[in-house]
Amino acid sequence: MLINPVRKSLCAFLLCLPSLVQALPEDAHQAIHITADSATRNDKTGITIYSGDVILTQGSMKITGQSLELRQTKKAVTSIIAKGRLAQFQQRPAADKEITHAYGKVLDYNIRTKELEITGQAKVSQGTDSFSGNRIVYDMKKSTVNAFGDNSSKGERVQMIIQPKLTPETPAPEAAASKPSVGESNSQ
Repeated sequence: MLINPVRKSLCAFLLCLPSLVQALPEDAHQAIHITADSATRNDKTGITIYSGDVILTQGSMKITGQSLELRQTKKAVTSIIAKGRLAQFQQRPAADKEITHAYGKVLDYNIRTKELEITGQAKVSQGTDSFSGNRIVYDMKKSTVNAFGDNSSKGERVQMIIQPKLTPETPAPEAAASKPSVGESNSQ
């Protein structure tokens, strides 16, 4: 029996689908894809500079900016620095977590330490929670965010929005509002 080439391709795609959906710890083992208007490589320093609407993807990670600097040793990429009006970073930290988004004028991602430093209009959000300030250091290994304000005369302060996490015992805000409070009756 001959297998239709379309069915064969579809079967291969479906077999790969689970690894694409859960490509999180595996992100580091996937190829880096970069598109840009131009690129300049210096083999002595290990630095490649990409310019013009740069898009870098690796598994669930995506970094965009007006320019991007990729630093590498003979063994591996060590850091990625994206710059732009607002450069962007996104990645799903775990299969059961929402995508983390980061924005700033400069994104400096240290691949060895898994630390992302964002400067200039910095913001990190995941779901409905967000952190913003002049500078943010997001440690992916420890799942910590350190946000810093601007000490200049403008005085940009750190802002955090953290939504309450509902548990089965905690009623949703709408349900709590419709319940009578202690000492109140339903009859009017």
